[in-house]
Amino acid sequence: MTDPLTMVGAPGSPYSRKLRAVLRYRRIPYVWVTRGWPGSDDIPPARVPVIPYVQFPGEQRSVADTTPLIRRLEDLHEGRSVIPDDPVIAMLDALLEDYGDEWLTKCMFHYRWAFQADIDKAAAVLPRWSKIHATDEQVAPFSKMFSERQIERLWVVGSNETTGPVIEESYTRFLDLLDARLTEAPFVLGERPASSDFALYGQLTQLALFDPTPAAITIGRAPRVYAWVESMEELSGWAPSQSGWIDRDAIPETLTAFLSEVGRVYAPAMLANAAALDANADQVECEIDGKPWVQKPFPYQGKCLAELRTAHAALAPGDRSAFDAIVAGTGCEALFA
Repeated sequence: MTDPLTMVGAPGSPYSRKLRAVLRYRRIPYVWVTRGWPGSDDIPPARVPVIPYVQFPGEQRSVADTTPLIRRLEDLHEGRSVIPDDPVIAMLDALLEDYGDEWLTKCMFHYRWAFQADIDKAAAVLPRWSKIHATDEQVAPFSKMFSERQIERLWVVGSNETTGPVIEESYTRFLDLLDARLTEAPFVLGERPASSDFALYGQLTQLALFDPTPAAITIGRAPRVYAWVESMEELSGWAPSQSGWIDRDAIPETLTAFLSEVGRVYAPAMLANAAALDANADQVECEIDGKPWVQKPFPYQGKCLAELRTAHAALAPGDRSAFDAIVAGTGCEALFA
């Protein structure tokens, strides 16, 4: 693919930043259009009009959802892959990517819309990305409407008074675990970035770099993580080695500890959500990390879990056994039981 694709996104969208960083690292030609800018309405949105969405050269309709988009780009563009060639490590990558996309986003949403300083900054800045020339008087009603709508949507990701402490404690543990992992390797799965790195990075562009409350926590607790996020922004100059991925038979303890955090919070949330969807329940109710968790069921996360299980079932028997041995005892094994 030599003609540039067109991506509609926004700086405050962690998934937009995730995909843009992949394109930069892989040196794939692209055109970025901030949603709301002149010309953005000329690009047809995806069937589900969420950002980012991508229009590939020669296609009429745009497509969304960064996880399958990254895999499609693997088929279209050779070299500098972000999917490990070992299917066992690729399965770990998919699991960690979904943790970033579906659990860390709870942290991002929570911190942005649960603390006044973060609400004030987001309400002031986010609408101006698409209305850069508007006067303060013109932007004011959009800021109010946007912040109120986002606060009302906190239930979608599960942020509320009951779940807030679970989310906040999980974020500080995540910082410690990622910091420890980065003392051994520049990326989570070794010497070259994987799709899971970009998923973690996407959420951290907001948590570590933009929103005041989690940014202060990040820089105070894990300055290495802050530096990593800034570096992940532009990796077109990183030279990956073919043998850069970790070996399935030599999983580092820092990665096992990371997987235990995934099993501690993400796994029970995904399982409880799936059970609520199966039962057509109006509410997800469970315990996470020994504390109550209550939220509305989220159909998209049910789809994510189903896709992970399908990928796990598709592994060759020996690969599946190897993957199961790696996650055994971390809590992640429950996802595939």
